[in-house]
Amino acid sequence: MITKSLHKRESELANSKRQLEILSNSIFKSGDLPTFAKKIAETNQFPLKARKLEVLQINVGYMCNQVCEHCHVDAGPDRKEIMTKETMLQCLEVIKKTGAHTLDLTGGAPEMNPNFRWFVDEASKIGIKDFIVRSNLTIMKANKKFSDLPEFFKSHNVHVVSSMPHWTRGKTDKQRGTGVFDQSIEALRDLNAIGYGMPDSNLRLDLVYNPSGAFLPGNQSSLEKDFKKALLEDFNVHFHNLFAITNLPVSRFLDYLIASDNYEDYMYNLVEAYNPAAVENVMCTNTLSISWDGYLYDCDFNQMLQLPVNGKAKHISEYNEELLFNRDIVISQHCYGCTAGAGSSCQGSVA
Repeated sequence: MITKSLHKRESELANSKRQLEILSNSIFKSGDLPTFAKKIAETNQFPLKARKLEVLQINVGYMCNQVCEHCHVDAGPDRKEIMTKETMLQCLEVIKKTGAHTLDLTGGAPEMNPNFRWFVDEASKIGIKDFIVRSNLTIMKANKKFSDLPEFFKSHNVHVVSSMPHWTRGKTDKQRGTGVFDQSIEALRDLNAIGYGMPDSNLRLDLVYNPSGAFLPGNQSSLEKDFKKALLEDFNVHFHNLFAITNLPVSRFLDYLIASDNYEDYMYNLVEAYNPAAVENVMCTNTLSISWDGYLYDCDFNQMLQLPVNGKAKHISEYNEELLFNRDIVISQHCYGCTAGAGSSCQGSVA
């Protein structure tokens, strides 16, 4: 199990340019596989265009208490990139005037940002309809100062979206680290105890599944039934929905694919599973991703590859929703991950 980020290990894949080189060369450069741009052009979907902004996704820092095997953020305890209060204030000004109805806070473990609670307090006053925090669950058990997070989330009616790779200990711990499964179950029980995830409860608790190897996720609806049955029968744990997300060939998962000699096979699988119907609803068309230092990206994955939005407004301080509307989405071969099969986004399947 890895214990350090790619950045800490000084891996060549800590460099986003190197990742993009890999995604543009070999089987794509030779023409064995079509680039994503060529593929969507075949179905008259190029260029991919941004539509009405509905979701602001803000990454408040890459620091995390876990070092997960497939993390596309390359997060971990050794990552010190944290959104400052100054940048948060700029985000709050944008939240006040945007037409977006959903605010999605992510990380790393977003709760580890020292100004996280202040930011949630301030953002919750503005009237966002769906206020999401993406939690890894174990943060609630990592330190006593985080133990009251369930109550804090409840007091702000936060929609909690939590990582849960599998309903079994072995598969979860293999991907996320020894002891993660047991701590996750404890955290889920704590959330259930105050109403989160319970039938007919308005306190939303959703889980996120992503495969533990070089394969695509199964049917989201079927997986949700399996998760609900197993977690209820074995641990008396409830949740509302399961989001099945495809692992994109970015950062640590790209490193895993190359190290396990699965990269080319995985890319073939993604291309073969391409679904033009999924292209219509990929998250970049209605979402804007804001990095810890305030730069604007079409999605969280583009943020990790350092592919900023097209247009004059590149930073939160220059935010202009009119300029961002109908912009051309920046794409590369990693985008096949969002358009394979039923499609994939931060909200699960899209087709």
